[in-house]
Amino acid sequence: MISNFIFPDILLYLLDMVGVIACAIAGTLLAQHKGFDIAGCILVSMVNAIGGGTLRDMALDRHPLFWMTDLNYVIVITVTSLILQIFFHLYHKIDKALKFFDAIGLAAFSVIGFKVALAQDVSPVIAVMMGVWTAIIGGLLRDIICNEIPLLLQREIYITASIAGSVTYLVLDYWGVDAITNEFMMLFIIFAVRMLALKFDWHLPSIRLVD
Repeated sequence: MISNFIFPDILLYLLDMVGVIACAIAGTLLAQHKGFDIAGCILVSMVNAIGGGTLRDMALDRHPLFWMTDLNYVIVITVTSLILQIFFHLYHKIDKALKFFDAIGLAAFSVIGFKVALAQDVSPVIAVMMGVWTAIIGGLLRDIICNEIPLLLQREIYITASIAGSVTYLVLDYWGVDAITNEFMMLFIIFAVRMLALKFDWHLPSIRLVD
């Protein structure tokens, strides 16, 4: 049985904001690179930052949606996007910057989605799925809006990193490790796997039938 979460609310909220800021940065970087205007960049950053959490809450029937009751999400995303648009010229290596902040968002939102799902008393399998949804849907919508092939469809170690973190949590929980340690380990594993995959160019194999 999964142990009860004891992560202090303030740390959980800060972790959520870290993911929101990271995804707002990633979304704005790509939108600015594509030549979107101010409003377009903010829209893409919004979709990237709260799209996954919105779909997760709808699937779990959690209402009202988190960003509708806490305007800090909208404010933080908008301010982050505007600041980044002003200083966009400092980000010369768009691809590396995008993937770095994308990895932070992947890790933070995987943990948040996984925790939220477990708090709803769903099965571990569904909790893992909700962690993945929270982490990837925003980026998927961002790439579609920006007319890019989504990262998660490019044989990238992306969904796999999220699942690896969730499985790590479940294993450590089975061994009796406390929830706070588990959550930090999950966060670290996801970020580390994603960044190592980028550094060493790891890819999932594709299955091709030989004629």
